[in-house]
Amino acid sequence: MKNKKILVSGASIAGPTLAYWLHQYDFEVTVVEREPELRLGGQNIDVKGPAKEIAVKMGIVEEIRNHNTTEIGLRFVDSQNQTLAEFPADSSMSMTQELEILRGDLVRILYEHTSNDVKYIFGDHIVNIKQTDDEVEVEFGSGKKEFFDIVISAEGIGSGTRNLAFGRPPRYKYLGLHTAYLTIPKKNTDSRWARWYNAPKGIVFMLRPDNYGETRASVTFLAEENAYKDLDEKEQKKALIRHIQGAGWESERLVDEIEGSRDFYFERVSQVKADRWSTGRVAVTGDAAWCATPIAGKGTDLAMAGAYVLAGELSKAKDHEEAFRNYEEIMRPYVEECQKLPPGIPGIVYPESKWGVALLNKCIRVAGSKPVKRLAGFFSGKKEDKKEFILPDYGNGSDHKEN
Repeated sequence: MKNKKILVSGASIAGPTLAYWLHQYDFEVTVVEREPELRLGGQNIDVKGPAKEIAVKMGIVEEIRNHNTTEIGLRFVDSQNQTLAEFPADSSMSMTQELEILRGDLVRILYEHTSNDVKYIFGDHIVNIKQTDDEVEVEFGSGKKEFFDIVISAEGIGSGTRNLAFGRPPRYKYLGLHTAYLTIPKKNTDSRWARWYNAPKGIVFMLRPDNYGETRASVTFLAEENAYKDLDEKEQKKALIRHIQGAGWESERLVDEIEGSRDFYFERVSQVKADRWSTGRVAVTGDAAWCATPIAGKGTDLAMAGAYVLAGELSKAKDHEEAFRNYEEIMRPYVEECQKLPPGIPGIVYPESKWGVALLNKCIRVAGSKPVKRLAGFFSGKKEDKKEFILPDYGNGSDHKEN
């Protein structure tokens, strides 16, 4: 493809992954990030499936492994912190994966593998886009204007660049939940096990270890879609504290930590349902295109797979229109599969009554019993190792030079 100058907006996971592969295919790449520096916060993520395959191709698997969060598995606990069931990392029923890493650590690794070859602009963002048949004029918040052949938004669920290009936000599917994340000091009740606690009012608490001697906490709960709309961070913290006070287990520990948290994140849990992922010379990828939500456990898989496929299709297509068409044709079935919710989400897994919590805990005890674990292991061991998504093979960068 002759159009070689590409602007990528967003320096999280999808953006730098995309920049890496575009550089391999001899594109001139600029990445713009609104924040003044890399955003290194965030919770545990796992690199599995297509994301792991791409990490292997990029030569970063051992770096990811060396930044393991130290988590060894998942324990479900009751209000007295007694273990109801535990699922080690090697269990077919465990949430913990082989390559478990903090979001910020993966962002840093991806940046370090692209920063020498890709131009990064921090503290700026796109405020206007004008497209012609031949190019895209981009105006930045700083007042600077520049022309690019292609612009790609690898931003988050509320992507401003996407909304500028398409003229309106996409459809969102709200899942009935709000979630909050924060980092808290480690205490003697914390270990290398992740702990999950269900409380009445449809609340799930999770505490997970990290590789920096701290604990990553999350609170997810049932709520009306606009129950906390337009609240600033201070108001969000107060609302969350009111909601979880008296919920039992270690809720009061979190109440004490929320107000002073420096990495507090609070948001509705929604999926992006975009009818198309490109318009003219502008395309979207990652959460801006298809956010599946953390509940799906597929965010990293989709971010890295989408970036890899988009770069690969741009490298071999005769023009951007063909590339964008093929990219969507390849990725959309996988996205739609990943957006399917696990059984019982949210109702069964987030019971609102004490009776509902007690019943769920009984089911968890059964699932964690030795006979059920053996049975699950038997059936999982008999399954063929079937890939949920087959990565296209675009060869290496040298195969695409000067196309």
